[in-house]
Amino acid sequence: MDRDQIANKNNPLKINQSNPGKVVLLLLPILILGVISYWVTDKNPQETVKQKNLIPVGKSAQASIAKGFAPTISNPTTPPGTAPDGMVWVPGGTFSMGATDPTTLQDGGQEPMNDARPVHRVYVDGFWMDQTEVTNAEFRKFVEATGYVTTAEKKPTPEDLPGVPADQLVAGSIVFFPPQQQVQLSDYRQWWRFVPGANWKHPFGPGSDIKGEDNYPVVHVTYADAEAYAKWAGKRLPTEAEWEFAARGGLSGKPYVWGDQLTPNGKWMANIFEGHFPESDDAADGYAGIAPVAQYPANGYGLYDMAGNVWEWCHDWYRADYYRQLAMTNDITNNPQGPDTSDDPNEPGLQKRVQRGGSFLCTNQYCTRYMVGTRGKGEISSSTNHIGFRCIKSPGTQSP
Repeated sequence: MDRDQIANKNNPLKINQSNPGKVVLLLLPILILGVISYWVTDKNPQETVKQKNLIPVGKSAQASIAKGFAPTISNPTTPPGTAPDGMVWVPGGTFSMGATDPTTLQDGGQEPMNDARPVHRVYVDGFWMDQTEVTNAEFRKFVEATGYVTTAEKKPTPEDLPGVPADQLVAGSIVFFPPQQQVQLSDYRQWWRFVPGANWKHPFGPGSDIKGEDNYPVVHVTYADAEAYAKWAGKRLPTEAEWEFAARGGLSGKPYVWGDQLTPNGKWMANIFEGHFPESDDAADGYAGIAPVAQYPANGYGLYDMAGNVWEWCHDWYRADYYRQLAMTNDITNNPQGPDTSDDPNEPGLQKRVQRGGSFLCTNQYCTRYMVGTRGKGEISSSTNHIGFRCIKSPGTQSP
């Protein structure tokens, strides 16, 4: 069964169940809270939208470093021993973290990304990092070894979703379905649907599966799911600072993981959304929807898909004002772990963690958060088919 058939079969607004439309309409606004809020906030339509391959940071590169950034100063690059399977060494060091206003850049979109400023100096220790996002095959090994059940596979409790009748509390997750025609981008319910039975094994709901997709990123994982896998693997989730240092690959002040241009020499460098969002992804980059891992060039540290494909959970709680708090010290922040609490003024009270890298649904028409230095956020108990993760490991950490 192809994905168009799956989409039609598992569209929860069409399936013939006991009042399914009511279930979806009740659950969707609750479960979707925070999952895609980074797409529909921080917009500034009053601002007008105003590009080099990878180059090492050094004297020859200084003229191209963006205003507000200073060169990346890496630690010695010799790895401390043999790399763990599937991981690469990221040396750590001091770098400028954050992003300038992308609306001043070609292909920068219309979001000023206020939460990604001010650009500030940060130091991180070296670490090993998964070369790719965690795949279905890797996650399956974890589940088979531990019997773990993901959040999306569990029936929510009344405490999870206050006010929802007990007979309408069903296990499932949130799935992107492209609408049949152009729609107003102000209403995300036109393309996001809560699908009963959707989870990492059934990404579009019952009737779909991941057969033949071992090398695709695992999706429909909440923060707790990602954290549980990392602990089992003897690893951990990266801090936001570690993730950004790794994504930059030694470059400084570049808008993209690979350099200055979205498509250098006309080449697509990441799996994002091309065409007209959200109804028509023309797959100019080679993929409509999610892609297998490592289909695009690696960055300067040998890491794949640090932009696009799926969002990646980070350790840090999300606060819109966190960078402003750090910048008040006028100093280099050493191995920041993020704020103590979560605070998103657009959705007060929701507990959110940072997500990074953007996904196959990001586009300069709506969301340009595949641009390095920009920030995403997600409610910790929510999952979708465009959220995954990768892990890191500090030197000296023992495997289980």
